[in-house]
Amino acid sequence: MLVLDMKPHDVIQRAGDDVLDTWFPCASAMASFCVTTNPGGHGIEVAVVGREGAVGGIVSNGNLPSFSTALVRSGGRFLRIKTSALEHAKLDSIHLRHWFARYSDCLLAQVYQTAACNATHTITQRTAKWLLATVRRTEGSEFDMTQEQLADLLGVGRTFVTRTIKTLRERRMVATRRGKFQVLDEAALRDLTCGCTAAIEDHFDKVLHGIYPAE
Repeated sequence: MLVLDMKPHDVIQRAGDDVLDTWFPCASAMASFCVTTNPGGHGIEVAVVGREGAVGGIVSNGNLPSFSTALVRSGGRFLRIKTSALEHAKLDSIHLRHWFARYSDCLLAQVYQTAACNATHTITQRTAKWLLATVRRTEGSEFDMTQEQLADLLGVGRTFVTRTIKTLRERRMVATRRGKFQVLDEAALRDLTCGCTAAIEDHFDKVLHGIYPAE
């Protein structure tokens, strides 16, 4: 297993490539899955992965191509292990197999809920959801993210995000500076968001109880 310090925008895996490695974000490091909706189009982010999970080789043995591209969203330390070595470890430990099966279920639940959220909820609600998801997966209330990156997560234009963040700043829910966000009032954001945040967190807690520290 290798320990690597990764920077924002570093590519972990590309769509179409065989999944040869599995990556574990540590501490405040975070990755995201991007799906390109058309040839040459801009990638839309559909899920984020922090210290609760892993990227690559979750359910396959690495012989299958990746459907999505995975990028480092928040820089930091990642652990990398060959997926083939991880598969051998799974064969030796039924508990390890069960934990990965549970996590894959949670990751799929996040993708399902995101698809439903994108179809039914407002940009403001979805913005609050992604900010809370990022805080949940990192340490502290401040994290690296540009408004353009947030627009990618939401699948909307930069101007929509700019207006939404301006409102959140005026309401003292968030603060921003170049390339960084800080959540000032998490409770207010939770009141603002849709029910998708609670649904995803509740599922994680039921399936992977204790994966996040208690408040």
